[in-house]
Amino acid sequence: MERMDMGNGQIVQDLKAVVSDAEALMHATAGDVSERAVKARTRAEESLRHARTRVIEMEQQMMERAKAAAHATNGYVHEKPWPSIGVAAGIAFVAGLLVGRR
Repeated sequence: MERMDMGNGQIVQDLKAVVSDAEALMHATAGDVSERAVKARTRAEESLRHARTRVIEMEQQMMERAKAAAHATNGYVHEKPWPSIGVAAGIAFVAGLLVGRR
């Protein structure tokens, strides 16, 4: 299973590439519509496409992990309801104490 830190690092790298290419595009097209500007636009579009794909992939992975965690939690609660009730009661008690202090 891929660690979230590694995926986030890749997204940061992708976004940095997008920023870099966008800056190159701005500099290249400041007053120039030459072949250099077209190449910079093309690189920026490719970087954006890649970054969007990575963001979509990460979002899908996060949704799959969230669903798996919810499924595991649901199974645990059904297998061991009393410990689950005890934990929920403890959390509610602590939350009530914290709210009551205000």
